Amino acid sequence: MNKNNNRLERIDEEYKKEISNIINYNLKNPNVTGLISVTKVKVTNDLKFAKVSVSILNSKNIKETLAGLKKSSGFIRSELARRVNLRNTPELIFELDDSIEYGARIDNILKDIIKDVKKEDE
Repeated sequence: MNKNNNRLERIDEEYKKEISNIINYNLKNPNVTGLISVTKVKVTNDLKFAKVSVSILNSKNIKETLAGLKKSSGFIRSELARRVNLRNTPELIFELDDSIEYGARIDNILKDIIKDVKKEDE
């Protein structure tokens, strides 16, 4: 069982790297804008599906970018099949990972609190 988990983790990492490259260098969809980071890829045990978590920063429209990625999933999948030599290439399911954005928001809130505390101390 453990050996299979290691294999899946290696596949997840390899897919994460390749999908990231494909999105950033090969994808020519005008709706996909901004800085797109593939934060995580989780392949199902049967290798039929892969959940691809993406973080989208500085996009004109995050919903449109996510929709563009979903529309382009066939192209991304066929590119992935060419680059990663596995019998099956999973169907890609894109989902938004807003943890980076969430972290930045918390960071800003903490900075504001620190500023307020310093003002009160003066």
